Amino acid sequence: MPRRPLLLTVALCALPLAACNNSPEAGQPNTTPTTAPTSTPTPSGPTTPAYTPEEQAAITAAKARYTAARAGVVKAAADPQKVTRAQLEASGSSGHWLDGAIEQIVFLRDRSLYQTGEVKIVSSVVKSVDALASRPTVVLTNCVDGSPVVMRYKATGKAVPVVSNDGLRHKVDAYLSFAASKTGAKMWFLTDEKVIGKC
Repeated sequence: MPRRPLLLTVALCALPLAACNNSPEAGQPNTTPTTAPTSTPTPSGPTTPAYTPEEQAAITAAKARYTAARAGVVKAAADPQKVTRAQLEASGSSGHWLDGAIEQIVFLRDRSLYQTGEVKIVSSVVKSVDALASRPTVVLTNCVDGSPVVMRYKATGKAVPVVSNDGLRHKVDAYLSFAASKTGAKMWFLTDEKVIGKC
């Protein structure tokens, strides 16, 4: 992973079943009909905003590209000696995300290391979407778990002792944009990912 690396309460009321002190005639039951108060449940709003077809298409494509770009970096980190920038770009890496991925690959390659395992995307929610801009964008807030990732020595395959001071699960904002690739064809790119907390 680059260094930057989601009630209705019912009250039961006791009603008087026998005579009470306030009955109209002493010793006679109160015949005034009583009814239990009723409460109307407040309708809850939708849990997710309603998106236009264009927005939903952008979100679906951006989420798929986020997964693909991460998978491209995982593949590269598993064999850092053979990866090229073009391969990372083809998987949807661009901008700061691409720079971070290359920095990670160079780090592994120069130290004869590699990685096994893959960061798990625990949850993903849409933070914002602009499908009608000249360069459409989607921002996803994701919870990612890096615990399956293990850095290993190339010579022995043994795990490198690593101490993480801030845990292995992080909340990140992933920035994706729809732009032209080097071939001229437009596609979604993961351009940046920023850690915003823990999850």
